[in-house]
Amino acid sequence: MDTPAIRKPTNGQEIFHFSHPQHPLVQINMPYLFTCMGCKECGAGRRFRCQICGFDLHDFCALAPQSLHNHPFHHKHQLVFYIKPGGFLHSKCDICGKSAKGYAFRCTSCSFEMHPCCAAMSREMEFLTHQHPLTLSSAVANAGGESCCICQMCRRKRSGRFYQCETCGYCLHAVCAKDLVNGLYVHGIVPPEKNNILGTAARLAAHALFGIIGGLIEGIGEGIGEALIENIGRGRSKSIKKKHQTREIVYSHEREEGNAS
Repeated sequence: MDTPAIRKPTNGQEIFHFSHPQHPLVQINMPYLFTCMGCKECGAGRRFRCQICGFDLHDFCALAPQSLHNHPFHHKHQLVFYIKPGGFLHSKCDICGKSAKGYAFRCTSCSFEMHPCCAAMSREMEFLTHQHPLTLSSAVANAGGESCCICQMCRRKRSGRFYQCETCGYCLHAVCAKDLVNGLYVHGIVPPEKNNILGTAARLAAHALFGIIGGLIEGIGEGIGEALIENIGRGRSKSIKKKHQTREIVYSHEREEGNAS
């Protein structure tokens, strides 16, 4: 993948970055999950790290230029590098669809915005997951629309941009393609937000199952309770009948003795 707009680091390179002026950052390669303190996105593998306090930056965040010109995703206007999200609410990246919580490239002429990681991608790319080059779609898919395809990486539909093979139709969400760029896929790491989605789905399924089981148990309990109440009621009625019959026998016996006297 060739991205001339963003400089490529050399292994062991040392820099001083404005976001962490107290210590130098060294380019290292570690196969562990980290959160970039610039864009607030996850990564694994190569990074710039402070060896003293563990401050991490993606390569493309640490070496991001002040502006991008003629970027293939937005060639109409210049994109300016911002260190904070714009507005009171979190804005969204126009490529992957996720919130822009930190570093981002933003167009001053329109509302276009993207993560530095997404800026490191290009319109046509070759990925490890497919033998043909994939092209980024110009349209934004709706999760319930006809233009939305099933991603071959996450196996589900979702809104947002996607890469597609013009030869065989292979589809890859832009947000999933980003995991191939930031090192997560190579090191076999599932992003935390995807784990949360799976965990939420599992919890919902468990709640539904327990609801069904609970309903059955409740129904069985109600049936047993009704049977017990009915049996108790029958027992009481039998006891009352016995008492009534005993009283009648005693009364008739007393009456016979009175007549005999």
